[in-house]
Amino acid sequence: MNTPSNAQNKYHPLLKGAYELHVHSSPSAFPRIQTDWELVEEARNAGMKGLVIKAHEGVSYDRATLIRSQMPDMKVYGGLVCNLFTGGLSSHAVDMALRMGAKIIWMPTISAEQHARYFAEYRQERFFNSENPLDASGSCLTILNESNEVKDEVKRILYLIASYDAVLATGHLSPHEVDLLVEEASAIGVRRILIQHADLGIAQIPMDLQKKLSAQGCYIEKCYLACGEDFNNISVRRMAETIQILGSKSCILVTDYGQPHNLPPVQGLSEFVTGLLNEGISEDMVREMITANPESLIF
Repeated sequence: MNTPSNAQNKYHPLLKGAYELHVHSSPSAFPRIQTDWELVEEARNAGMKGLVIKAHEGVSYDRATLIRSQMPDMKVYGGLVCNLFTGGLSSHAVDMALRMGAKIIWMPTISAEQHARYFAEYRQERFFNSENPLDASGSCLTILNESNEVKDEVKRILYLIASYDAVLATGHLSPHEVDLLVEEASAIGVRRILIQHADLGIAQIPMDLQKKLSAQGCYIEKCYLACGEDFNNISVRRMAETIQILGSKSCILVTDYGQPHNLPPVQGLSEFVTGLLNEGISEDMVREMITANPESLIF
């Protein structure tokens, strides 16, 4: 195995001290390119400070606790995605997750109604194969009631997030749901809000709404997965333009990688950084989006 000093030559130097807040690793019901341990070891070798591991089909806070016990120099955290497999939109599940150290509570992803709508039109076999038992066809969750208001149970979840000063992440909710959720969360007192992969087609957020959400104090994920051949929703050049519009103070760079056909997440983040620099994003802006902003959001 490479020593950390040698291994860092593989990665952009701006990754030193950085965080990746949206990665997938195994164990998982879906194929992953790395185990938790391999992912964290590579991040450490690149000089990164930490990661947030996300799992659509289970919790990740317990895995993160185990990793930190063995690698105390790495800030590795997890949370709970409110999918059907983990209890759905359940304040009981969220309460226990927060008691157990979850840093992030994600709204539904592959169980979201919006997710089902997208994949009914745009099949993506390499992500959610139709023969997989976690197929999107079973998706049904929305945060809104029949009166187009945030459900009472979701409000209870928001109160819990606020009381623990944890992070609310928007998952695969529709733009309309995201808009109403942020309004309700802010009123309840949630201080840390992450708008997920705002440029990714699954639940793409229009730029006008991205600007509104950033003005409300939310961080906006700028996600490399949206630029790749899996989705092709946005070019790196256009991604750079959206960052200039919003300002780097409002953005966090992530990959959403972990799929076996993509680069390992740390290498993907390095490539993403290089691409944005080539499109005119400054080193100071990159450092803000992968170091200062993630640290502010999580800690």
